[in-house]
Amino acid sequence: MTTPSWDLSIAYQSLTDNKIEQDVALIQQCITVLNQHVDRREMVGVMQNAIQTKEAAGKLLATINTFAQCHASIDAANAEAKTLIGRLAKLSSQLMQAYTPYQDSLAFAPIEFIQQVLEHESGDVYGQAFSIACERRVADTKLSIAEEQLLAAMQVDGRDAWGRMYDNITGALQIDIGEGETLGFSQAASLLYGSEFEKQERVWRGIQSAMATHQESFAAILNALSGWRHTEYQKRSYQRQVHFLDASLHASHILPTTLDTMIETTKLNRHIGQKAGRLMAQVHGLSEMKPWNHLAGMPSLNDQGSSEISFEQAIELIKTAFAGVDQEMADFVDMMMENGWIDAKPTENRRLGAYCTKFAATRSPLVFMTWGGSRSDLLTLAHELGHAFHNWVMRDMPLCQTRYPMTLAETASIFAENIVRDYLLSKANTPEEKLEMLWEELSSAYALMINIPVRYEFEKAFYERRQQGELSAQQLCELMSQTWQEWYGDSMTEADPYFWASKLHFSISEISFYNYPYLFGYLFSIGVYAQRESKGENFYRDYVNLLRDTGSMMAEDVVERHLGMDLSQADFWQQSINMIDEKLSQFELLLSQNR
Repeated sequence: MTTPSWDLSIAYQSLTDNKIEQDVALIQQCITVLNQHVDRREMVGVMQNAIQTKEAAGKLLATINTFAQCHASIDAANAEAKTLIGRLAKLSSQLMQAYTPYQDSLAFAPIEFIQQVLEHESGDVYGQAFSIACERRVADTKLSIAEEQLLAAMQVDGRDAWGRMYDNITGALQIDIGEGETLGFSQAASLLYGSEFEKQERVWRGIQSAMATHQESFAAILNALSGWRHTEYQKRSYQRQVHFLDASLHASHILPTTLDTMIETTKLNRHIGQKAGRLMAQVHGLSEMKPWNHLAGMPSLNDQGSSEISFEQAIELIKTAFAGVDQEMADFVDMMMENGWIDAKPTENRRLGAYCTKFAATRSPLVFMTWGGSRSDLLTLAHELGHAFHNWVMRDMPLCQTRYPMTLAETASIFAENIVRDYLLSKANTPEEKLEMLWEELSSAYALMINIPVRYEFEKAFYERRQQGELSAQQLCELMSQTWQEWYGDSMTEADPYFWASKLHFSISEISFYNYPYLFGYLFSIGVYAQRESKGENFYRDYVNLLRDTGSMMAEDVVERHLGMDLSQADFWQQSINMIDEKLSQFELLLSQNR
């Protein structure tokens, strides 16, 4: 088996497939229909038809966009893909504008009207109950219909253009790593996750140099995105003050007290994350971790070096681990491979990171990553397959009920990582092998209990200061360094000043505060995973039912229904942190015995 590339033919044959133009024409027809009947939207039947029309158009639009984005991910310089993405952005804006009057009516209409609308046989309609309820909760922040339409129209070439600019710069970026060697940004970044330790400082400094070269552009992107959002929130504050976190909380389906409690509890326990870093430094033979090796694999304890994992080996390991929960999960991995729904082959101009997406029209999940052969890559693959499995178990539900928030999206992905970690640990025969498996627990704790809060608190402080004016690249570097040192402490005294530029999450135009859901998902999934042993044979079905609820409930309600706990209480988060601490102590004991 070679490292796979996508087979996207289930959607379209190519970027020039005539079917794309046919589907674009159908979307345009849907927009026309919505505009034609807007004056009759107070009629139940008209509203029901409008919802179905919008869902049909949205499904086609999402499918074409996913197809184009997949091609752009493989080659960020693909001109056809970029052109199509730009067209679709405008088409999406037009669809949003056409549906805005209907959305406005759903937000403000009497509840009796809403109930009548939802009494429909189509899941596209009755499945809207939760999303309509969410929109009605923020009705007092809505602008007039004309203003909402204007905002949607301007986002395409305003807010979202900045995000495209970041993708274009980083997709074409070449990193000089010294000794006459240059790499694409994604390939260079992937080396920081591997075990070529002698290269990592050179790679990191090469990335720092590239970020410094483009720092004015990257600072302009962050300032423009945050400035746009501040202006929008100010305009929406005509009835009550809209905080810059409100949009993120609304999208995450959580309450402010939940976020505050999670961050506060994690901060009180940051010594545990720092402990993970100090233990990792011991294995590296260092007094502390460095910004170029905190993501790296574990150094060999017997001077034999870390063995490279083939993609075929990784798939077999994941399948076997998943089968330990239920054979359906292992069969799902086979299906992903057989259908060509995983792309992991390194390519030039490849975009950064890893993700899971899907074709809305066929409910086909798709996984993207760059395979490097490290244990970190193995867990990244498991992580993204967890996302894909989450999508797959919801494939029979109305599409509108499958739009789960990022907070709950990370449940299945991190759960999948835990399955693979525990399987590898159970198969370890020597103390050295056990340490290698537990290393992944350290790495996750360090990344998710320290690095993710750094991102959140940096972004929060940035948004607070941005209200008074733009921040220079130097000020952004200083703010990142201050936040970095506050969380990392003596486990890593050298900061990563350009992390605000190199981490693409800060420059995603559609979403602010992209990062804290990873901490939420990490701690939440540990709580879910802890039930695996106690529930026994009932666990798998309960787990699938939990996943199926994630798109139609607030996160607090999902936890109360399936775990019987309260997210606003520190106890929920502390129980997971205590389990993490136990894993770290297990590593510490084994390490001391092996020295």
